[in-house]
Amino acid sequence: MKKILKTLVLSSAAIGLFGAAPASAADFSCSTAKLVVPWKPGGGTAVIFNIFEKIINDAGAKPRIQVVTVPGQGGNKGAKEAAKAKPDGCTLFAIHQSAITSFLNGRIPFHYNNFETVALLTSTPDIVGASKSVPWKTLGDLKKASKAAPGTIPAGATFGSTSQFMWLILEDLTGMKFKYVPFDGTRERMTALLSGSIKLGTLNVASGRKYLEGGELKAFGIAAESRSKHLPNLPTLKEQGVDLIYALKRGIVAPKGTPKDKIDHWSQIFKKAAEDADLKKAMDAKGTDVKWVGPADYRKWADKTFADHKKVAIKIGMYKGK
Repeated sequence: MKKILKTLVLSSAAIGLFGAAPASAADFSCSTAKLVVPWKPGGGTAVIFNIFEKIINDAGAKPRIQVVTVPGQGGNKGAKEAAKAKPDGCTLFAIHQSAITSFLNGRIPFHYNNFETVALLTSTPDIVGASKSVPWKTLGDLKKASKAAPGTIPAGATFGSTSQFMWLILEDLTGMKFKYVPFDGTRERMTALLSGSIKLGTLNVASGRKYLEGGELKAFGIAAESRSKHLPNLPTLKEQGVDLIYALKRGIVAPKGTPKDKIDHWSQIFKKAAEDADLKKAMDAKGTDVKWVGPADYRKWADKTFADHKKVAIKIGMYKGK
């Protein structure tokens, strides 16, 4: 990626991008804070936060940040490491709804409730994707086929993950029923979808655009507020009568008990980074929207999102807690 803010020296960058440090600025014991990303290097979340890392560090923010990938257990290994870290502002955690789904399916004993919310940053909407071999042309056609033979259309998903919950919520809203086929990750599911061994699977603009434009895959709707400018002919689910917005929402949290001044410090750092034109351009190329949401509203979003997922998990018998 080209040098970002290359005309600025560190001293002026710190003032120009992040503003002059106030007299009451938080005091950190570290010169570099660790940003734990609980998935493999090169994955979507790691790539997104590598871009944030570069923007922030090139602008001279103090402390600096360093992305540290801790893959394993479907993101839960990194979550456990971040949750037990010292709440001193020197450890941050990249998170999305998988923290909720992992809790609901019993893989981890906590979710957003074990962290302090810092900033919600990006949104990557799901697309209802399908093999090119399916006979249906619209979401309405798919709905008719599913209701005529409930539980028979194979849909690929990582069980208990966000890739399954989109379908579960779609079922709850429409009365459709699918046959779930398990996959360990996105790459394996995409391969199966392209080969036609499964009929349905979630996509996003970054992963599916070239296949959709090339006719190798089909899509029946995007679970977003509005159509993607990259796929302008693909209608939203809302346009088709299904009130479903489902996007992978990536944000930053910190260990429970991290002081408010440190939370506020990082929240503002990420706010300014989210406003950077180069970052927005890079995210747009990935079909990802950038919208900063601060700590309090991020917590409200997390609580509502948990309640929405919990309702579905109870309905299907996945979650039996209180």
